[in-house]
Amino acid sequence: MADDHLPIVEIPKNAGRTLHWRSEDDTAAFARTLAASPALRDAFIALHGDLGAGKTTFVRHLLRALGIEGRIKSPTYAVVEPHEAPDGLAIFHFDFYRFNDPREWDDAGFRDIFAGPGLKLAEWPENAAGRTPIADLAIKIEAMTDDTRSVTLLANTPRGSNLLARIGA
Repeated sequence: MADDHLPIVEIPKNAGRTLHWRSEDDTAAFARTLAASPALRDAFIALHGDLGAGKTTFVRHLLRALGIEGRIKSPTYAVVEPHEAPDGLAIFHFDFYRFNDPREWDDAGFRDIFAGPGLKLAEWPENAAGRTPIADLAIKIEAMTDDTRSVTLLANTPRGSNLLARIGA
């Protein structure tokens, strides 16, 4: 790259962090901290990890921290579960695990949801690649052999960097 040209995509220094969750209490504590960030209101968070890694568990803790009460079910079959926080925040929890046809995206009106206000949380976002915008914050959860979790956080946007700064990760 020429010295007089900026890169087309620039990932900020210190854009990523790795955490270690020793128990579900650590997951809940992280969710509470993230929920307190004003930058979360219109964020898109992509959740990566194998089956059983803890993506849905993390989302449940985050939704609880945002004031969602009652049953919080996985959107595996419905693809999206909408919620509304007590303060009026619209929250959309997507699970693209069974997503295999890009036309589903267009037919379901997901483009409008992602273009509108509210928090968007997506499990298995790679199955909707090319349709979703760039995630503000990507979270990769890996189950370790000792039942702990290695959690990699990557900020892809200024909003994502703000979230990382807020959580002190």
